Amino acid sequence: MRDPIFLRYLTIIGGVLLAAGLILTFVTFVLRKRVASIWATYRGWWIMAPLVVVFIGLGRQATIVGVTLLALMGFREFARATGLSRDRTMSGLVYAGILALGTLTLVEQPRTGLPGWYGLYMAAPAYFVAIVLLVPILRNRARGQLQTVALTILSFIYLGWMFGHLGFLANTPHSIGYLLFVVFAVEVNDVAAFTFGKMFGRRPLRSEISPNKTVEGSLGALAVSMLLPWLLQFSFPHFGTRDLLLTGLIVGVGGQLGDLAISFIKRDLGTKDMGTLLPGHGGILDRIDSLIFVAPLLFHMIRWFHGLR
Repeated sequence: MRDPIFLRYLTIIGGVLLAAGLILTFVTFVLRKRVASIWATYRGWWIMAPLVVVFIGLGRQATIVGVTLLALMGFREFARATGLSRDRTMSGLVYAGILALGTLTLVEQPRTGLPGWYGLYMAAPAYFVAIVLLVPILRNRARGQLQTVALTILSFIYLGWMFGHLGFLANTPHSIGYLLFVVFAVEVNDVAAFTFGKMFGRRPLRSEISPNKTVEGSLGALAVSMLLPWLLQFSFPHFGTRDLLLTGLIVGVGGQLGDLAISFIKRDLGTKDMGTLLPGHGGILDRIDSLIFVAPLLFHMIRWFHGLR
């Protein structure tokens, strides 16, 4: 918690929340606008932001545990919404798989002693798919098993393995900067898409998936995301121009893809939110959806160009 990057983000996040509160107060009491739903979202941020800051501030182990807990909670919502929770064996395998990924992220590599068992983590989907496909064989069932198997594999890879890359970032030398940037930038990307869409939105982006999202909102969010790595370059002072451009693209494009992916799943299921845990935000999965694509893309960009040590 004495890290200068951590302290700068603490100031930035606190300043943004206070400024947003003043703006909402002005809009509500001076302009007399009805923004009750935005107030609910704002109060939700006062719950989530301190929790994120505390987990990251407590260090590597706490961050990995926090990411694993979020993945478990997100899967719980997904399993209930899709009906996968009715199959206790399959849903139990996903819970066990997510816990295994968290453990692989926490432990040291046997040969090198470095934090995080990277090789086995990367190979985990292959082992998991093999185990899941074995279940119908052991049950001696065929009819009606394909959908359950597909949902089980999707849950593990999407909510466990892909999102779990966020926790693996805690094993890198510049973890504080990486983690705080990616969480902050993805949420700013979401807010920018909403704001530009409300101000300038005319053309629907994907009308059958998310009717409220617009092309103008998407382009505005991408522009803001491309700018953020330059404004927050203190997060990764070793990044050059190439890295900053790629980081902006990953956040701007990956964040919106993650949001749209959950939107089409919810649309197909006929539900507005995956849960009700977070006031003004829906469930855990509704809040972490944008990170699910960004986390692995950013992780592997960093690994390719800068390594993990």
